[in-house]
Amino acid sequence: MLRKMQAEDLPLILALEKELFSSPWKEEDFLFELTQNPFATYVVLSIEDEIVGYIGYWIKNPYVEITNVAVGKRYQRCGYAKQLVAYCLEDGVKNNAPIFTLEVRFSNIPAISLYESFGFKQVSVRKNYYTDPIEDAHLMMKEVKQ
Repeated sequence: MLRKMQAEDLPLILALEKELFSSPWKEEDFLFELTQNPFATYVVLSIEDEIVGYIGYWIKNPYVEITNVAVGKRYQRCGYAKQLVAYCLEDGVKNNAPIFTLEVRFSNIPAISLYESFGFKQVSVRKNYYTDPIEDAHLMMKEVKQ
């Protein structure tokens, strides 16, 4: 089931962050997104009341900037990230925002493949974008024709 992220979800979201990322977001980062950022949308995917993943994005017409995509390790390669990205694309188009962007680590081949399967293209490099470890990012973009 897909639904909007709530502040009550944050303990589980923060556990996912620690499991998946070398520089996890903090609770205050998510609280800002959920309560103060007028452009932000955060959606969780749950199965039988367990949060297995989430996606965050900003809709700033005509752009949608995907900020986070995360699926717990034991649920990866089950199609859940695909569901989350598909939801984001549909929501962006519904909100008249047909241009989607995101950054992804050079070494994150599974994520790059996922985004390419949706038609995202690598458009530039962001040098030293990531820390811990320092790594370049691909800036990827997709435009949906309306």
